[in-house]
Amino acid sequence: MSQIDIQLITHLPPQIRVLEKEAVGEGFRFLTRLIDEWNSGANRFNAPGECLMAANLNQKLVGIGGLSVDPYAEGNTARLRRVYVSASSRRHHVGQTLVKALVAHATLRFQSVCLFTDTADGDAFYLRCGFMRSDQDRATHVMCLSNT
Repeated sequence: MSQIDIQLITHLPPQIRVLEKEAVGEGFRFLTRLIDEWNSGANRFNAPGECLMAANLNQKLVGIGGLSVDPYAEGNTARLRRVYVSASSRRHHVGQTLVKALVAHATLRFQSVCLFTDTADGDAFYLRCGFMRSDQDRATHVMCLSNT
């Protein structure tokens, strides 16, 4: 049985380049942005409440995702960012496990989490994770974390 291990990380793992290459091959550039922003210091997911998590399957990096303060929303909202799981690890609950861990982290500081996706697969995935579609300009999905 495969073991999914989700870890908070404070440095980009070297294996991120393998995930980036795969993501670019699928037409996704957001891991390239993650690496560029990390290296420039523009975004290190280190503001209060923020985090970056790695998903490992059988001790191999297969996914990554971050949580940041949403720069577009008013109020106490987090934004799920740069979530990617390798194609070979999809349908093994890696993505759901990673998103669940990110949302759990968000509950420590935020009242809601939002995100933007522009694919039908992403839409279906985030609905399965418990998000609701949003009509906000810069967020396609949202999850309320508290009733306050």
